[in-house]
Amino acid sequence: MQKRKSVRAGVIPLFLSIFLFLGLNTHSMANNTLNFDQLYGQFSVTGLEFSDKVKELEGKKVTIRGFMAPPLKPDANFFVLTKTPMALCPFCDSDSDWPEDILVVYLKKRQNFVQFNAIIEVEGRLEKGSWTDPDTGFVSLLRLRDAVFREL
Repeated sequence: MQKRKSVRAGVIPLFLSIFLFLGLNTHSMANNTLNFDQLYGQFSVTGLEFSDKVKELEGKKVTIRGFMAPPLKPDANFFVLTKTPMALCPFCDSDSDWPEDILVVYLKKRQNFVQFNAIIEVEGRLEKGSWTDPDTGFVSLLRLRDAVFREL
């Protein structure tokens, strides 16, 4: 009987440690999840201002869900992620016209695009600040780099 109690005594802390470890990792992953309402803090005379969460997560791997706007061309290595389904791609002439409910996604490797009304989850490294794509001339304020996506 004594051996069983000591085995139990050793197993319980092990399970507790595993539970706490998994719980901490889940919490950490949850902190790296964004939604479109968390991208910007406010709109000022100088334009959209990034939220504190975006500033905190810049350069880190994040996850966000949305819809894929139709790409410019079928073999593109990027697409625009939108808050709501869009039948046309919401391209802008400058970052001053940048809508607050889109995000440019640069893929790690080419993937097959999905229908504009399919919900997808995208994971990539968050990058902020005005940037003009040298190949397309597309201007963006927020991007995910080295991204992958999956249809939900």
